[in-house]
Amino acid sequence: MLISLRLPSLGLLAALSFPGICIALDGQAEPAGGTPPAEQGTGEVSAAPIPPRKETIVVTGAFTPIPLEESDRAVDSLNVAASPLLHNTFTDYLKLLPSLDLRQRGQNGIQGDLSIRGGTFGQTLILLDGVRMNDAQSGHHNLDLPIPMEAIESIEVLRGAGSTLYGADAVGGVVNFRTKRPEVSEIRLRGGLGNFGTNQQRITASLVKGILSQQFAASRDFSTGFLPNRDYRNALISSVTHLETNLGVTRVTLAGFDRPFGAQGFYGNYNSWERTKGWIAMASQDLGANTNASFSYRRHTDLFVLYRDRPQVYTNHHISETWLASLRRSEELGANGRLHYGFESLRDGVESTNLGIHSRNRQSVYLNYDLRAAGRFSLTAGTRYELFDTWTGQLSPTLSAGYWISSHAKLRASVSRAYRAPSFTDLYYHDPANVGSPDLRPERAVGYEAGLDWNAGNGIDGEVTVFQRRERDGIDFVRASSADIWRARNFQRLRFTGVETAARWRYRPRTSVDIAYTGLHGAQDALGGLQSRYAFNYPVHQAVASWQTVTRGEFAVRTRIGVTKRLGRDSYAVWDLNLAHYGNRIRPFVQLSNLSDAAYEEIPGVPLPGRGILGGVEVVLFTRHR
Repeated sequence: MLISLRLPSLGLLAALSFPGICIALDGQAEPAGGTPPAEQGTGEVSAAPIPPRKETIVVTGAFTPIPLEESDRAVDSLNVAASPLLHNTFTDYLKLLPSLDLRQRGQNGIQGDLSIRGGTFGQTLILLDGVRMNDAQSGHHNLDLPIPMEAIESIEVLRGAGSTLYGADAVGGVVNFRTKRPEVSEIRLRGGLGNFGTNQQRITASLVKGILSQQFAASRDFSTGFLPNRDYRNALISSVTHLETNLGVTRVTLAGFDRPFGAQGFYGNYNSWERTKGWIAMASQDLGANTNASFSYRRHTDLFVLYRDRPQVYTNHHISETWLASLRRSEELGANGRLHYGFESLRDGVESTNLGIHSRNRQSVYLNYDLRAAGRFSLTAGTRYELFDTWTGQLSPTLSAGYWISSHAKLRASVSRAYRAPSFTDLYYHDPANVGSPDLRPERAVGYEAGLDWNAGNGIDGEVTVFQRRERDGIDFVRASSADIWRARNFQRLRFTGVETAARWRYRPRTSVDIAYTGLHGAQDALGGLQSRYAFNYPVHQAVASWQTVTRGEFAVRTRIGVTKRLGRDSYAVWDLNLAHYGNRIRPFVQLSNLSDAAYEEIPGVPLPGRGILGGVEVVLFTRHR
């Protein structure tokens, strides 16, 4: 959910985002999110319908935008646009949710894998404005977002299966990065310097004129590395256009990135080097109030060198492409219902020195019905059928429901089926230590969850969710012993069971505390004694505590402590502290990472940086309102 902060000196809305919370920080007391207005303080529930609060609108986990508290699924909304000076990259936001397992190889989001509720990184679907970004070559590149953080407005996370809404790969959950639509014309510059040879420059230019809203954003970030051969350069540029006519809104997004980095130890005991590049073109057109057509193209390249000082020994070059077209429509059905249906067509292709040349096509149709009754009951039932040219069709139904048992508590539950198509690396990769299998079947899973959202008043609210996922035909690289090679294969009867809890306390209008915990247990005998490369690196315990305040002088402070205990490994804690001052035009900031100087690895054998500091300033050169 969302924490919003109104800065009087800026005259605009800034926000701080934490899991499952919606608290206003504009100096006026407002009830926390998830609580519909009723007779407060009486302890009694009105017999009249309870009108829902509409403070945070989300689009992930539903076919049309709905208030976050009306969702029957476990959904979080993180406001990126509100507090950019207190965050360095989008990974800083993802670390606020303990249900997300971020397995990084480098600093500042250079290369990392993301999983939800114990799923593999390939089982998490990454979206940009609802368009899939998952890479058909390898799930390792799913977080290769070709767009600067300054172009992102919010990150929405669906915890649990989402194949009914989005198709393949949404097994553990979905992360949707939503671009912003500027409300003022302005130019902002930002620069920063830090240890490890870190140097950053960013620029954002927005134009709002009549029916046109346009934003350009670019960033450049490089480091000499905290260890030998852990240097990187990261350059991104984007253009996001909104044009509003009588027909509806036209949206066009163009973005690209170039990311070379030293990959010491990423893929074994080698001084490797890698360079990923890519770009996207996305267009969406509203056709009246109830119909939308969209098209997107994504190209991604990956150049991998096993020995950086001897590239002639072993080099791979991969080029992957994805084409996606969709037509969606929704209609009122009765006084309280809405019907959603649509069609999607997708083509993935790869051209690789290692994987060969391959392509695959799939088409899908979906049908979904939403019912909202009497302001306190909701029901969603839907299904998607996706037909591949290489495998049998996949059916993905979902059933979810929610019920306000009082003005302070809501029950919700859901059951969903999801699946994942093998990546081209799963199917065709080969080297002396790893072998794919072209006979792999798509993964299938059924997810169950039940939850309670509650509000105790006095600025205190929270949630509890229990869940289980049962997988069939799971895919992993496995081996019998350390002397064997890794081989891709399907395996059966993998189960993950867990609990997610969160509690928040707003004890002053501009100060808040957030504590969240996720516990997870996997069926560890599912591989029949074989060693797993990816499936069993999940955190069995993960907790996050965050505190944030804004003083009268517009000084903002955010601190986060995260504690992680992975299966079969020691626990570790990481403490971050960020400070910023929101002046009129000159806004300095300091970001301190891993203040505890913890020595830790999110991926075995790949150490992450120790204590770090980044300081800089943002300058607002020009601002003009409509």
